[in-house]
Amino acid sequence: MKRDSRDGAHPATPPTATYRLQLQPAFPFTAAERAVPYLASLGVSHLHLSPVLEAVPGSAHGYDVTDHTSVRAELGGEDGLRSLARTAHAHGLGLVLDIVPNHMAVPAPEHLNGPLWEVLRDGPASPYARWFDIDWAEHGGKVLMPLLAGRLGDELGAFTVDDNTLRYHDHVLPLRPGTERLPLPELLDAQWYRPAWWRLARTELNRRRFFTVSELIAVRAEDPEVFAATHAKVLRLLREGVLDGLRVDHPDGLADPAGYLARLHEETGGRWTVVEKILSRDEPLPDGWPVAGTTGYDALRHVDGLFTDPAGAAELTAFYRAFASPPADRGGDWPETVRRAARRMVSHELAAEVERLVRVAVRICDASWRLRDHAPWALRTALCEILVRLPVYRPYARPGEPVAPADAALLDEAAQGARSAFAVPEEAAAVEVVRDAALGRLGDGPEHRDFCARFAQTAAAVRAKSAEDTAFYRYAPLLSATEVGGAPDRPAVPPDAFHAFCARIQRDWPATGTVLTTHDTKRSADVRARIAALSEHPHGWAELIDRLHAGHPAPDPHVAWTAWQNAFGLGTPDPLRLVPAVVKGVREAALRTTWTEPNAAYEAAVESFVVTGPCGPAHRELTAFAEEAEPSVRANTLGAALLQLTMPGVPDLYMGTERLYPALVDPDNRRPPRFPGDEPDGLSADKLHLTRTALRLRRAHPEWFVGTDATYEPLTATGPAAGHCVAFARSGRAVTVATRLPHRLAAGGGWGDTALALPGGGAWRELLTGRACPERVPLSRLLHRFPVALLVRE
Repeated sequence: MKRDSRDGAHPATPPTATYRLQLQPAFPFTAAERAVPYLASLGVSHLHLSPVLEAVPGSAHGYDVTDHTSVRAELGGEDGLRSLARTAHAHGLGLVLDIVPNHMAVPAPEHLNGPLWEVLRDGPASPYARWFDIDWAEHGGKVLMPLLAGRLGDELGAFTVDDNTLRYHDHVLPLRPGTERLPLPELLDAQWYRPAWWRLARTELNRRRFFTVSELIAVRAEDPEVFAATHAKVLRLLREGVLDGLRVDHPDGLADPAGYLARLHEETGGRWTVVEKILSRDEPLPDGWPVAGTTGYDALRHVDGLFTDPAGAAELTAFYRAFASPPADRGGDWPETVRRAARRMVSHELAAEVERLVRVAVRICDASWRLRDHAPWALRTALCEILVRLPVYRPYARPGEPVAPADAALLDEAAQGARSAFAVPEEAAAVEVVRDAALGRLGDGPEHRDFCARFAQTAAAVRAKSAEDTAFYRYAPLLSATEVGGAPDRPAVPPDAFHAFCARIQRDWPATGTVLTTHDTKRSADVRARIAALSEHPHGWAELIDRLHAGHPAPDPHVAWTAWQNAFGLGTPDPLRLVPAVVKGVREAALRTTWTEPNAAYEAAVESFVVTGPCGPAHRELTAFAEEAEPSVRANTLGAALLQLTMPGVPDLYMGTERLYPALVDPDNRRPPRFPGDEPDGLSADKLHLTRTALRLRRAHPEWFVGTDATYEPLTATGPAAGHCVAFARSGRAVTVATRLPHRLAAGGGWGDTALALPGGGAWRELLTGRACPERVPLSRLLHRFPVALLVRE
């Protein structure tokens, strides 16, 4: 369905381009304000700010919100934000803000989160109890607080009572009035919370959290009063013109994303809003959501895939399997790797969430004569088997409403596979109970609504943690493909699929966001561009890895393959950055060590290998290999940048990415930027020139690129090398041309007489070089200076 700005889903003036600033104490509002003139000169229309509400002291990301009523003092407070807005507006820039509706921090000391503090003090009678999704029926009506270093009995000596508070190291907890003089065991029993060993969070936690992070407590934004209290400050800043648009973090964690977004749309007056929705390969964004679109990971997947050689990626996969010999479910086969990781999540890291669902399912069955006698173990098995088979984050069913065909098909397919886990057909009937409860078909009472919402929220956590945070670190043939929203088993995207994607978002979501690098990407776009070049050099890479591994053996071949690829992508032998990224990778993979059960000897061996191998003298061999791959790296880097800046949607540039920006997984990608920095040279200078040129064109002619009146037209070159050219026209006035797979292009004899016919006739000028172009331009001439071109009709 083509969307019209008049329906309110897409305000008439979306940004032409946004620039993401990762605010933190080391880069507060004043630093952002000083950068405004430089950022305005690039050609963006809006600054995109990371969360600005009060957060845990020292937080480098701001997603651990502690107070929704105030702007973060460490960043400069509300005065600092307003000053930034005034300076930005004076330079023609607006502000887009990242907001966090799904969760708050459980900080130490706990009083930093005022609403949580009152709940811990006053229990379910607190007016703030409705803020948090707490199962008060568990643990004797107490909130489990898994903050102890050891078992409670071993930690009693670390507690002190002072000034009506209970202290444990950095933790400060409230005491119920009149309990402060009780002996410690009785005092602990008298509270509305239960201090517990941190390991119990996995199985005993009775409050919803963000994924597996027990230091974050989920917020019930579906409650109108909670919504009003947690959004009042942001909505006031919008009404007063300080803010101009929103990015909504993790909508799939909400009980009712559609209802939340409808309320947000109404309260903001239809401001430009995008959602951090991670779409799987062929998954559409729910059509009824009143937003401009996603934050752009779907665009990232299509752009990256366009510069990946499908044949070379297949060869790399074969070499990887021969080199690392991973079993099918531990990196040798993508679907099995994801499923094994998901089983670990539902039985280990997310066991508490699964058990909560089982309890609700049992109550639903006990309340119905038709459903009685389903054993809890059968319901648990059915639930786990369905969860591990979901290929997307979650369904969006709501009890009492018709089920969307896509959601029904999704659960039906998962249920069909889940039945194979049962030997007795009568016991397998539990699968249908879970499926129908997840789709809201069994009723619309409180228990049914609870199960339906909690199932979807748990499914999102299972998918995120099993695929992106585990399987992506186990399945490693081509690390550029293991990115948020990616499909590492099918990393390449042919031009016709890319064009189809662009046409679809121009038709359905013309003001959606597009990204290449974010605070959450595991590698920046420029690192991925270098790694993707390996798909054009699979044999050379396999021979190099064999040689490097023989001279500098890693603790295991999987680590060798991933560490050398990361080192090649980073481009510099920097152990202070590469070692943490590789160690994080082996912990996330959870094959030989984990975050909660670290293998110190193994991790020490990994660190030693990275320092002496990829960061040692052998890095010279990577540099030599990079010289051979340089044409591919250059084409990938500049091509991806230009496509994002000119394809349908609103491009979001991450801080520093207007130049070469080699960054690995967080916290490496959250280093404070330097603006404007030294004038770059080489490829970095070319990227800056390209970015400025494209952004300024967008700002001068937004109607060509954004909105329902803009158009997208694929262009096809003619000649022997036509498949190496991807080109499109925007609104008949601007044309983008990029080179793909230049190594194979050169091996085939180059462009030859391949040419591109520019649409509509008339005179054209190429902006990167300033040269005039004929209506039919030979690609050897057009792409002589750069592997990309940006043309405008004179």
